[in-house]
Amino acid sequence: MFKFMSHDHGHTDPAKPCPGPRHYVKTRRVDECATLDELFLNCLPAFGGAYLRRIYQIMDRAIGMGCPLTLAISGPVTVSGQHHTWLIPLIETGWLAYLSTTDAVCYHDGHRSLDAYKSGPIHEVPIASDDAALRDQGTIRVTDMAFDEGVLLDQDRFLSAVLARPEFQRKMTGTELRYLLGRYYAAQETQNGVEPGLLATCYRHALPIFVGAPGDGSVFLNSMKLWAMQRAGIIPDYKFDLDLHAEVFEACAYHRWGLFDNPVHALGTVILGGGVPKNYNLQPEPALGQVLGLPNVRGYHFDVQIVTAPVTDGSLSSCPPAEAVTWGKVDKDTYLQTTESMQSDYSLVMPFLIKALLDNRARYQKLAEQEGEESLFAREPKARGYLRPREGYRLFEKRDALYATLTDDVRANREWLLESLSYPLAP
Repeated sequence: MFKFMSHDHGHTDPAKPCPGPRHYVKTRRVDECATLDELFLNCLPAFGGAYLRRIYQIMDRAIGMGCPLTLAISGPVTVSGQHHTWLIPLIETGWLAYLSTTDAVCYHDGHRSLDAYKSGPIHEVPIASDDAALRDQGTIRVTDMAFDEGVLLDQDRFLSAVLARPEFQRKMTGTELRYLLGRYYAAQETQNGVEPGLLATCYRHALPIFVGAPGDGSVFLNSMKLWAMQRAGIIPDYKFDLDLHAEVFEACAYHRWGLFDNPVHALGTVILGGGVPKNYNLQPEPALGQVLGLPNVRGYHFDVQIVTAPVTDGSLSSCPPAEAVTWGKVDKDTYLQTTESMQSDYSLVMPFLIKALLDNRARYQKLAEQEGEESLFAREPKARGYLRPREGYRLFEKRDALYATLTDDVRANREWLLESLSYPLAP
């Protein structure tokens, strides 16, 4: 594991003397800090706290540069209500380019808008619950969150009704499925007067949602039900299907946009938890460079991750950004200064990180109103990135044009691609 010098982004090898001048540790009392920014920078000098400080500094730098961020998040973020506390406020800043998550996150996002459960479907239970008793009561537990089994049955009925609608009777990418589903969730939330959820927020911001393992969740299970009913002759027709080729190509088109079309010419990623969402978020670089053979493709410029898996377990979940450099998924020329991996439960730290970043944005917004944006941007260049338009990049609305651009690149690489089909197969 790499370690940072105090007050510096440069990694050092613990077996070698630190190069250059020493950077002495300086701290500040917490009661002398007026903001979370000051607390993060001055009151987390060492050990686990220093990892958190470095992640905050990297995110602050990326946002200040105006670097588009992708977010990979695994775990029951919607069941637990974390999407309402910090994820949706993050989306509403306009800093995110797209989201990679699980089918389950999208499925459970709909519970709070169901007609029978609009007053609140989720309640707390002890982690050390009597699970047999909960089962007898018809209660389902997710760690310390719980809900009635009837919530799932209602959610299944809702999804089956939605997927049977005419606009779903065709082949589409998963991003389009979740965009349309967000529109239905939004209508349900408006009807029942409940707070907007994750998919509805992404729909309003045209923020693409990728799910790398769509078959591993209940949205797709309900599609399977309709497919089985059609196959058994119970319903006359069901034509919905996922176009996985187009969805992966879409992710590649967005990565290409970030590297070559967006003015910053770089991308950053925030990875919370591991598994498939993390892997999907990191795949566009090898897909573009290694598989499609396109030149000058780079990995992420910024990469911060918060995971519970220890690096020694050898899993994808635990591998640090430095390991991803060897695959080309993270930029080899910048990773020593712009990446960090922290072993922690992200639910412990994300509310504080996002609050600090939002406070920075509010501070810059107030200064812009007082002195004008151009004066502020000249004096504090980071303010421009923090104050980018809240509507976001709206990449889902641009996907057809970005598809076409990447298709042109593939066409121009015809000779290399044809050569890549040749291999002396064993008879």
